[in-house]
Amino acid sequence: MKFKFKPITPNLGIEITDIDLSKPVDAQTQKQLYDLWLQYAVMVVRNQKLEPPQFASVAQLFGDILQQQLTKFTLEDHPLVGTISSRDLPMVDGKLKVRGENFHTDHSNYLAPPKATMLHAVALPSQGGDTQFVDVRRAFDDLSPKMKEKILPLRSAHVYESSKSPRKMADISAEERAKVPQTLQPLVIGHAETGRATLYLNTGRMEGIEGVESAEAFKLIDDLYAHATQTKYEYRHQWKHGDMVIWDNRSVMHQANPDFDPSEYRFLYRIMLQGVPLNAFQKQNHEETAA
Repeated sequence: MKFKFKPITPNLGIEITDIDLSKPVDAQTQKQLYDLWLQYAVMVVRNQKLEPPQFASVAQLFGDILQQQLTKFTLEDHPLVGTISSRDLPMVDGKLKVRGENFHTDHSNYLAPPKATMLHAVALPSQGGDTQFVDVRRAFDDLSPKMKEKILPLRSAHVYESSKSPRKMADISAEERAKVPQTLQPLVIGHAETGRATLYLNTGRMEGIEGVESAEAFKLIDDLYAHATQTKYEYRHQWKHGDMVIWDNRSVMHQANPDFDPSEYRFLYRIMLQGVPLNAFQKQNHEETAA
């Protein structure tokens, strides 16, 4: 199966055209798509028309589907397929309050966070509602040697909602909250498939840093976040009808935008893919692998 591809930026984002993912994909094409996705971290596949079962089948080209954390945001007939709907969002000061309105990586409080998230545009407003991505691989690469050495051994507690969260998480019951996992995650992870070092940040869930005084810990988190979210690391995706986008949660953070007419409907399917427990980046092991 042949298709066309074009890098969106030199390092982040790859656009795929001339392919119909509603049809079976052979093993060679699957590998080509997967390898491009790993390299560019965000894959945009244009002009797709996928029903929920087809969307799930496409997801399985990239991994195992993760059960959705909040079942109220899933399709009743297809519970593995989540939804992002403007009709589910509250209005605050005349504007929609979207989920994910700051840069983050999905479900970082899981012991094994999702390795990927996929969205498929079903209905879009006439303008706005972009999704932004930042490359936390390059962000780590650009840190000073001193800062790299400082943060390599550090871990942060990831909870459902940090006391310093810049956004409010979805309201859940006390019973639901008791079931939500929390764990310690490295500030710098080694990508499970590429071995590359990446910053692992989520200010909405990070509750300080293990062994570091609270004020100092949150300042370090804020400084790293400000560094990683510079525009030089960013790709801003402007949605088109039929777009299917899959991104690597180990390599990028993403952010939603509420800058569209709330009277217009925005609806996307969402699937996350099962990850593995995260490991701290091991500089020595990476150097041995690269040698």
